[in-house]
Amino acid sequence: MAKFEQKLTDLLRPAVEETGKTLRGIEYISAGNNSVLRLFIDHEDGINVDDCAEVSRQVGAILDVEDPISSEYNLEVSSPGVDCPLFELAHFQEVIGETINVKLSMPLNGRRKFKGPLVAIENNNLIVEVDSIDYELAIGNVDKANLVAKF
Repeated sequence: MAKFEQKLTDLLRPAVEETGKTLRGIEYISAGNNSVLRLFIDHEDGINVDDCAEVSRQVGAILDVEDPISSEYNLEVSSPGVDCPLFELAHFQEVIGETINVKLSMPLNGRRKFKGPLVAIENNNLIVEVDSIDYELAIGNVDKANLVAKF
C-alpha cells in the first residue's frame, strides 16, 4: 500500500469502526479535478446503501477538518463486491486457493500482471500459479490485487 493511502487508512479507520463497519481498504486515484478517494467497507451482515451513506458522512467530516488531500476529489464508499480488492496480508490469507488478479508496481520477469490461483504465502511472497508455473510475488511490490469472481 502506498504511503499516502496508508496515512489515509490510519486517519479514517477509527471513524469507519465507530459505525460498526470494517475499513477493508482505500484507493486514491489522482486525476486532476476528477480524482477519486474510494473506501471499501465491510460487515459480517453485508453492506447496503445506508451503510455507505453513514460512513460517507463520518469520513467526510474528518476529511473536511483534517484536509489531507489538497486538490478536488470525489469521495466514494463501497462494499468490496464480488471481485473483492485485496489490500493487506490478512486479505490474501483469506483467499488462498482462489483465483486472483495481481498487478505489480515493478515487473517480474518482464511482466506486471498475473492471474491465477493463490497457492500459498511464504515469507511475505504470494505464490501465484500462472500457466502451470509458480511465481513468487513480493507483497511489497503489489500495486493492485483482487479476487476473481466465480460465476
